Amino acid sequence: MRKTETAEGRSVRLLRVGEQVRHVLSDLLLRGEVHDETLQSHLVSVTEVRMSPDLRHATVFVKPLLGQDEEVVLKALRTNTAFFQREVAHRVRTKYAAKLRFRLDESFDEGSHIEQLLRSDHVAQDLARDERGDD
Repeated sequence: MRKTETAEGRSVRLLRVGEQVRHVLSDLLLRGEVHDETLQSHLVSVTEVRMSPDLRHATVFVKPLLGQDEEVVLKALRTNTAFFQREVAHRVRTKYAAKLRFRLDESFDEGSHIEQLLRSDHVAQDLARDERGDD
């Protein structure tokens, strides 16, 4: 009898596999196993990997250290996608080898933009007015 998987169990599995893929990619980049001059000369952080429900696709979010040369690094990652896919397939045991898509992680930029907005004089005035109960 086949056990039916719950949505909760499926999402935990997606997170677990995504984290395994993230570790493999981080390791490859950290150890300089990719024979690419750009990737060997830049520190790249793999911030998150989101797996599709069927585990056939993985969106890999990356951020070069200090945000330097983001487009150049992204191009180098995309150029070496076949190597990364092969290594992930070899090291993460799943039924299918996931197709990797590299994207820049914009969440850091969004967070600092929101923080900057919250510190602006205009917003500070509104917040002070709200605390005093003015309309």
